[in-house]
Amino acid sequence: MSVIEPAVPAESVERWHHHVGVVVAGLGVAGLCAALEAHRAGADVLVVERASGGGGASATSEGIFYLGGGTALQRDLGYDDTADNLYAFMRASTSTSDEAKLRLFCDEAAAHFDWLEAQGVPFERRAFTGKAVAVDTGEGLVSTGSEKAWPFRDQATPTLRGHQTQSVPGTRGGVFAMKALLATFERERIRTLYDTRVIALVVRGATVVGVKVRSVDRGDEFVAARNGVVLATGSFNLNADMTAEHLPILTAAKSRPLGLDTNDGAGIQLGQSVGAATEGMDGAIATASIYPPAQLIKGIVVNQLGQRFVNEDVYHGRLSYFVQQQPDQRAYLIVDDSIFAYPQKGSHRLIDGWETVDEMEMGLGVPTGSLTATLHAYNDGAERGVDEQFHKYPDWLQPLHPPYAAFDISLASSDYSFIALGGLSADADGRALTPSGTTIDGLYAVGACAAHFPQNGGEYASGMSLGPGSYFGRRAGLHAARRTER
Repeated sequence: MSVIEPAVPAESVERWHHHVGVVVAGLGVAGLCAALEAHRAGADVLVVERASGGGGASATSEGIFYLGGGTALQRDLGYDDTADNLYAFMRASTSTSDEAKLRLFCDEAAAHFDWLEAQGVPFERRAFTGKAVAVDTGEGLVSTGSEKAWPFRDQATPTLRGHQTQSVPGTRGGVFAMKALLATFERERIRTLYDTRVIALVVRGATVVGVKVRSVDRGDEFVAARNGVVLATGSFNLNADMTAEHLPILTAAKSRPLGLDTNDGAGIQLGQSVGAATEGMDGAIATASIYPPAQLIKGIVVNQLGQRFVNEDVYHGRLSYFVQQQPDQRAYLIVDDSIFAYPQKGSHRLIDGWETVDEMEMGLGVPTGSLTATLHAYNDGAERGVDEQFHKYPDWLQPLHPPYAAFDISLASSDYSFIALGGLSADADGRALTPSGTTIDGLYAVGACAAHFPQNGGEYASGMSLGPGSYFGRRAGLHAARRTER
């Protein structure tokens, strides 16, 4: 758990142990990018990292950066995209209220990809066109969201936007992304205190002017930051009190938080100690995907009333989000023998197989006649190549015939994992915001300790953490370096 103290008045600090320009708390992808840009802009940077080395939760990820707008990788592989098209999809699929921030990211996403490659992050010039949670066969461009699913395919032209770091079987791409970025970071000789955490912010009036840190071997010290403090400490996934408060459905179901022990909400608590606002704290991307294998998408998902509630070809996090909205968070994946296979993710339990719909209704305990009506309507449309209820893409449509089988994909029955999406409010330059929308002078928040564009799992696509996190990390570092002391 985090150990965060109230903000310290600068007047009470008897000794400043270090004087620097910019303090960056955390050396995951967002903090590293902030440190690089601040250093290159001429600031004297000090990174404070709780672990014994850099990488953070970013190194444990799949290494997917959600980018687009016509990146070099998209162009090289023949995929058309524009900044306007990227914006149209992200505007349609996310409920972020910061229009200017979203537009800026979409306009500069392609250039940000160039920057990542210039730092040595490897992206293979191959595309994976199938349906997958992530790939470990090296392809650099994958489909990671609901771009091709209704209603979004009617609002923006679908294309591949998951820019996945080159990977090898058995090793996640995040390792290679952070290995490359850390090599660049180390070449620039940016000073770093490892095994050290920020436990308080130091303020002069309403301005953040430094931090109090606690080191394994040096104890407590004070660091003066002339230009600003950048919080990049990760999510609150591993803080049991915070998840119980903000994500009660997931915690009650004993869903598994993804991340590291250091993802304990420390940065959020630090920001709150000086009046920073939070947003989206009740949002999370939870997943226990029904695919791979992709053929299972041709099945249907129903709730305990025997009714469909979503198009099954959506991104796995969106499906999970809708499962959470169902009575008792219960849902079943129904397949027939032509597509039967065991899901490779989520540990979904096979309930049974049945020769008739009536038997399946009894086996699942759904209302009599409910599945009969659901399957009749679905099969009638699938015969004609349409899904009139939820508009599943035609590639995934086929009638289902006996014998049937069902998997339990309920929230409490499967191995759901989650990442919190809420965090501190911040503007396009990473400046932390108060509830009234004013900036907190000298304080920045980026990465997973800041609020994501997606406000819940129904809005997410893989890579919407690393992509915007690394981009806005850069902007925060640059802005902090250029900020004058007040």
